[in-house]
Amino acid sequence: MKLQIDGQQWRLRIDEDELARLRDGRALDSVSYLPDGAAFGFSLALLPVAQAGLQRRGDSWSFGLPVERVEAYVQQLPCKKGLEFALPASAAAEWRLLFEVDVRDSLSHRGAPQRPR
Repeated sequence: MKLQIDGQQWRLRIDEDELARLRDGRALDSVSYLPDGAAFGFSLALLPVAQAGLQRRGDSWSFGLPVERVEAYVQQLPCKKGLEFALPASAAAEWRLLFEVDVRDSLSHRGAPQRPR
């Protein structure tokens, strides 16, 4: 699982094996240990919710994505476009989360999509 942060936009990219774990009901977890001993962690889970969420718990961030939207997205794989979620962060800014399955990994697992004739 890869996390990119650019201001108010966070991007999560996973591979097909991680997608399978998520769809099996298991959360994905990642922790980075900083030189001063502090930790920065994040986790991702699919939840029976209508809207994506982000919660901070100490030094960790937990992302919850709506299982129905992710399942609909899975039916389109492999594809370059991911899912985009928006949540209000403050009166001055909106927080955006981009979620995607690595298209190259999807192509190697699923093959190229069939084109209509």
